[in-house]
Amino acid sequence: MIWTRHHGGWVIVASFVAAMLLSILPLPGPVDPFRPEWTAMVLIYWCLALPERVGVGSAWIVGLLMDVLKGGLLGEHALGLALIAFLTMKLHQRIRVYPMWQQALSVLLLLALYQLVMLWINGIIGRPARTWLYWAPSLTGTMLWPLAYTLLRDLRRRFRVE
Repeated sequence: MIWTRHHGGWVIVASFVAAMLLSILPLPGPVDPFRPEWTAMVLIYWCLALPERVGVGSAWIVGLLMDVLKGGLLGEHALGLALIAFLTMKLHQRIRVYPMWQQALSVLLLLALYQLVMLWINGIIGRPARTWLYWAPSLTGTMLWPLAYTLLRDLRRRFRVE
């Protein structure tokens, strides 16, 4: 067995911290429903780029931190993020070779699944149903995916995250 030393773990952690901060950053009222799911997008990127380092366990921990940050039911974000991490890892070899527009469509499906899990959990605990704007973060995240992908890829290359 060959032991390899991984580099740049702090970049992965810093990107998740930045995504969590963007998730709780106050936005003006009319813009707030369109806030993308930054944490889910960063998780999708790292599961695509380094599936051997970032996976379901990392997603579960990040999801629990998101539950604490957003004051939600403990485990709701963890469940959603773990599910999309599992699917991303299962399909990462296919998604990585897609052109950017097909990757964005894959991200749309993953983000919509994440939101569907959140909607399901909210329905179980009796939170009121939302309007069609509930799905806006998935669309916003899809539009911002090329920018997020490029930024995270450049960070990974610059700091040689392996």
